[in-house]
Amino acid sequence: MKKTMLLGALMLMAVAGFAQESRQDASVSAIGVFGPQVNGNAVQLNSTGTVGFLGSYRYMLTPRSALELNYGFAQNSIAYRTSFLPNGRVHTRQQEISGAYVYNMNFRNFNPFLEAGVGGMIFTPIRDSGTTLLDTKQNTNIGALFGGGVAYELSPSFDIRVQYRGFVVKAPDFGLTDFKTNRYQVISMPALGVAYHF
Repeated sequence: MKKTMLLGALMLMAVAGFAQESRQDASVSAIGVFGPQVNGNAVQLNSTGTVGFLGSYRYMLTPRSALELNYGFAQNSIAYRTSFLPNGRVHTRQQEISGAYVYNMNFRNFNPFLEAGVGGMIFTPIRDSGTTLLDTKQNTNIGALFGGGVAYELSPSFDIRVQYRGFVVKAPDFGLTDFKTNRYQVISMPALGVAYHF
């Protein structure tokens, strides 16, 4: 009976200790957004590199596994070249909404991680002087997120994160047949940010 009570007390202490650990964090990051040249269906697409914003919320399921929700925002220009239109440009608002599984490792203050997930990339044309065609429409394309990085723990509440994120998504055509490449691209999004654990 004493052994059972001792074992029960130890289990309660272990559960209470785990419950006191921070299991959630929110982070804010600056991201670079770099799309490759995409060629297909007699169309060439080139995206300008830009800087954007990434907000993330992470919930720890176990000390090594977490689920993450992301929202990203950036603005850039996408240029199209076709045999009919040698210089079509679309000034674009690019938004990411995604969810991912994150695998964490711990090495003292360094916490490397890998992530993979799915999400949507919303390409919205901005009708200004940077857009040469006014009949463009918003594209919402489903894609896959992958990446990895390292978090450096500054304190129990804060860490700095450096990561590479890649998003595989179909190249946008903005509802115009002349802009259809029928190709997928990997948008590279390196990120640097700060996370708060609570």
